[in-house]
Amino acid sequence: MFHQTPLKTGAVLLLATAAVVYAFTTGFFGLELLTEVAILAIVAIALDLVAGYGGMVSLCHGALYGVGAYAFASATVLLGWGGGAGMAMAVAGGGAFAWLIGAVSARTHGIFFIMATLAFGQMAYAYFFDSPLFGGSDGMPGIARLDLSGAGLDLNDSRGYALFCTVLALLAYALAATLLRSGFGRTLVGIRANEPRMRALGLPVWRHKAAAFGTSGALAGLAGALAAQHTMYVSPGLLHWTVSGELLIMVILGGLGTLVGAVLGAGVLVFVKHEVARFTDHWHMVVGLVLIATVLSGGRGIFGQIEFLWGRRGARRPEPAATEGSPDHA
Repeated sequence: MFHQTPLKTGAVLLLATAAVVYAFTTGFFGLELLTEVAILAIVAIALDLVAGYGGMVSLCHGALYGVGAYAFASATVLLGWGGGAGMAMAVAGGGAFAWLIGAVSARTHGIFFIMATLAFGQMAYAYFFDSPLFGGSDGMPGIARLDLSGAGLDLNDSRGYALFCTVLALLAYALAATLLRSGFGRTLVGIRANEPRMRALGLPVWRHKAAAFGTSGALAGLAGALAAQHTMYVSPGLLHWTVSGELLIMVILGGLGTLVGAVLGAGVLVFVKHEVARFTDHWHMVVGLVLIATVLSGGRGIFGQIEFLWGRRGARRPEPAATEGSPDHA
């Protein structure tokens, strides 16, 4: 069950403050990293929503991310629509594709669900890779960013775009947290805990799973639209299964089923990857060692371990002695 605890609230505020301070104190390269973290955090939140709370571990979220990017590129480059319409199309496209995957795969579990999502993801990758309409393996260039000059925002400025993506990441977290605290979220957790019992109670489990997966896909589609605007270019590489694998690493590293951990994992992986890459091309080995250490230390992830230690600290705290005249005084 998801609870927006004071620890989670404090962590979110701390991460948001750190992002804003970093945005105003770093240079161009740092702003590019911050933008990448904010965009990947949205997809990681989307993945944790279904994997951490619904028990649906997915290897197709890279494909949902890529579908959102291609949907935005298609709307703005091929159809000539504005950026706002392109964003809406990216969210709708990612959500619709994810709903289809969730509906078809709803009756599978464990490794079979993972393989079904992987198959869907690779089919999407193969389609865009071979499609002349979308540039094939060369991808699609010439993508413009959303025009918010009427609101006094210049998204062509690196700092402005980094802060814009950071705000959307916070909104994505707030949306996911609100959804998980609702009846829908509690039912999703119930399905993960005991699906046969939920089905015996008359719940249309496949419909609930599909809706949860569709919501997750809509968030991934939003991130894809932001990624397309960030690089002003999309390619089939966004849909490859290795992207889905990296997203899953982020969630596990930060803490599966914590939501905050998804954001923290995205930040840690991006910054570790770029810092280690300065010294060696074998940064995957370093990330792998960190992940192994995380799993062997309890599998809670960074924020999950913080929550665990915080809970033990509270459990050790002695209760105040009852005073004379109080209800607890013997």
